[in-house]
Order: sequence, then structure tokens, then C-alpha cells
Amino acid sequence: MKRIYLTLRSIFLWIVSGLHFFTVCTFLVLMAVFIDPRKNDRPQRWFFRNILRLAGVGFEVRYSAGFDRQRTSFFVCNHTNLFDAFVIYSAIPQFVRGLELESHFKIPAYGWMMKRFGNVPVPLNPTPSEYKKMLKLTRAALDSGVSLIVFAEGTRTMTGRVGPFRDGAFRMAAQFGYPIAPMSIVGSFDFNRKGDWMLRPSKIIVYMHDTIETKDLTKDDVEELKERVHKIVSAPIDEHLGVREKSETV
Repeated sequence: MKRIYLTLRSIFLWIVSGLHFFTVCTFLVLMAVFIDPRKNDRPQRWFFRNILRLAGVGFEVRYSAGFDRQRTSFFVCNHTNLFDAFVIYSAIPQFVRGLELESHFKIPAYGWMMKRFGNVPVPLNPTPSEYKKMLKLTRAALDSGVSLIVFAEGTRTMTGRVGPFRDGAFRMAAQFGYPIAPMSIVGSFDFNRKGDWMLRPSKIIVYMHDTIETKDLTKDDVEELKERVHKIVSAPIDEHLGVREKSETV
């Protein structure tokens, strides 16, 4: 009976949230033709937060004392499911865009919105010229006061744990001198996961950790920075999964 309930609940939530997404997304894309997306950030935030409500998931953000709400930064977080973008945009208290795979820009509605809103496309296997173009776009966004979201794993987790981080964001942070703001999305794997369309009743908690300076770092410091951020992002997720696994065995 529980499986039937969850299945019917998930079908209903996907329909409701999907209709909301395509309707409002189309409106925001059309709106962005006439208004700079940076000047209509509030309706975008309402849209992203409402997607989570309609998908039936609880939501909370916890800010550490050392998190700088004002600094333009690289926001580095774990990647779990398709709802992560809505979670992140609802949690970060400043104007933010993302470093996103170039292929995502071809997705109907979502891709159109990401392109118009100024997300930075990242080629899967960039040529030297494509890499230079990405660096140029990244630097231009940061210098104009736009913080950038980075899924440093490069893919969604299959276990709920945080996978190894790639070097790219940390090299750019050290090169450009912009800080890193680690963030952990906890409970998202309980809600939905890659390869499974079920939307389970759950609560997502986002932890915004202390902002980390990178101005005095060199290329030799990148590996240490990457490992440090990985530990920070992983800690609350590992704790949550450990508690859940323990309760399941009792």
C-alpha cells in the first residue's frame, strides 16, 4: 500500500510541478527579453522556491557565522538530482548564476532560460580555444558581481555520498582571486535520486559554510583547497546518511 501511495503521490507532484515549471519558465524567458534578468531576481526566486513546494519537499537554510552574504564567490556544492538548481537558487541570498554543461542549454524551456539568464556554458571536452572562452565568460561574470554555482563533482551522485571533486573551480578561484563558499545540500537524496522518478516525503537542509579566501593561493595550493572544501561539504551529508543508515538497521 505504501508503494502505491508513493507512486500515485509522485505522479501527481510531477504533473503539478511540471505544469508550473513550463508555464512560469516560458513567462520568465519572455520577460527576460525586455527586462535584464538581474532586475527581476525576485520573481525568479519565487519561481524556483515554488517548484520545491509543489514537489512536496520541506526546505530550510542554515547559515554559518563566517558565511559572507555580500561577497561575489564560487558557490561549491554537492550534486544529487534535477532539483538541485531550484534548491541552490532558493538558498543563496544574492544574485547568482551557474557554470553548466553546454549540453544543458539544448533542453527545451530550461536551456532557453539558462542561456538568457547568463549561465556560463562548460563544454564536456573543451578544446584550448573553448576553454579560454569559458575562462573569459567566467571572469566577466565574477567581475560584474555575479556569483557562480559549481557542481565540482561534475555529475550526480549514485550513492548519496559526495564524489571526488574536479580541479576546475578551485584553479579558477585561485587564478581570479575570488573566494569559495562551500555549501551542503542534505536530505536531497532521500527526496529524489538519479535513475528514480519517485518523489519521497522529506526535508532538504542547505548548510552555507564559512567563506574561504583564495587571494594568496598559488597553483600548488589548489589540491589542498579542493580537499578542504570536499571535507566541509561532505561532513553534514555523511552525518545525515550515517544516522539514516543506523535507523534503518535498528
